[in-house]
Amino acid sequence: MSTSTATRTASPLSLIVQPLRNAHVQFIVFGALLCLLPAIAKAGGMRNSTLSTLAFVLIYAIVALGLNLLLGYSGLISLGTAGFVGLGAYLAAYFQDDLKLGFWVALLAALVVPTFIGLLVGFVSLRVRSIYLAIASLCIAEILLKTFEQLDWFTHGTAGKQSKYPVVFGLQTDRATMFIIIVIALVLVMMLTYNTVHGQLGRALHAMRSSEVAAQAMGVNVLKYKLFAFSMATLYAGLGGALYLFFLRSSYPSTWNLFLSLNIIAMVVVGGLRSIFGTVAGAFVIFAVPELVLKKLPVIGDVAGLPYIFSGLLIVLVIMFFPTGLKGLADLARRPFQRLRANRSESGPPGPDPSDRVDPTGPETVLTAAEEVRPA
Repeated sequence: MSTSTATRTASPLSLIVQPLRNAHVQFIVFGALLCLLPAIAKAGGMRNSTLSTLAFVLIYAIVALGLNLLLGYSGLISLGTAGFVGLGAYLAAYFQDDLKLGFWVALLAALVVPTFIGLLVGFVSLRVRSIYLAIASLCIAEILLKTFEQLDWFTHGTAGKQSKYPVVFGLQTDRATMFIIIVIALVLVMMLTYNTVHGQLGRALHAMRSSEVAAQAMGVNVLKYKLFAFSMATLYAGLGGALYLFFLRSSYPSTWNLFLSLNIIAMVVVGGLRSIFGTVAGAFVIFAVPELVLKKLPVIGDVAGLPYIFSGLLIVLVIMFFPTGLKGLADLARRPFQRLRANRSESGPPGPDPSDRVDPTGPETVLTAAEEVRPA
């Protein structure tokens, strides 16, 4: 059948579904749907508190995507994510409100300084690994936390740093506008992450995650890619901190503690390692479900702190039964439909079961992945 004939016989539904298979189109559609939420809240279809909770979910999803690059794609661990988020928040407030340099300079400072510190942590990762690297990153986060508490001229100490909605492109923003800016930032970060992990950098990170020794033996510059992974993780963290500050208009040192770092790790684990949409879903489950659902239940909501125990129990259950997180649940739910579609296909017998395929990022293919990223 010719191409023109195939186009004429294609159903209208297929013409709509086909573009949606492109990842970038999916990200844009997802962002467009999220941008409708402020209008829904303004019309009375959603509480303003719910909109605020969802904004924080999107901010933490940006931060968690950076940690997923570090933990899921690179095999490196960090317990200091919250400290870098707080640093981005305070830098944004200092440059915008104290120095009066405007939104873009404040945002740039919140991106550059945490990224530079991330490069330093990347150098540390060459000497220490696994749990020792986690402890080193935790020490850096604790240093930042004490700095937030003691450096009054920069953070106003425990009293907290107050800010205001920024002026962007000459327009004064408000809560709804900042929500849309957060959505745009999330979509851009999702695209950047997708392009990163599906290119040469992604193959190098996969190889390094499977086996540093084998990857290095095949020509992968481990130092360069470790520095890249840490710098990207802290870049996302700084961006999340700046957006947090611009949306909430305040920052307190007690927010940027180990509990938040562990929750961000939980978002990655529950959502699914090496899954972009899964990370966003994990952020919703860890942060929004306790706030919007569990706290409103008759018994669970009456006990202080009990809804947050849900996060720990969920991590244990995911690790025990669904190591790939929510992404694994989605794949499991789609599997019967995939088999049914394969059986109805006229092109031939159904293809192999997706569960029987070899993981292209597993240790079996580390040498092949390393060969693909051999430097010129």
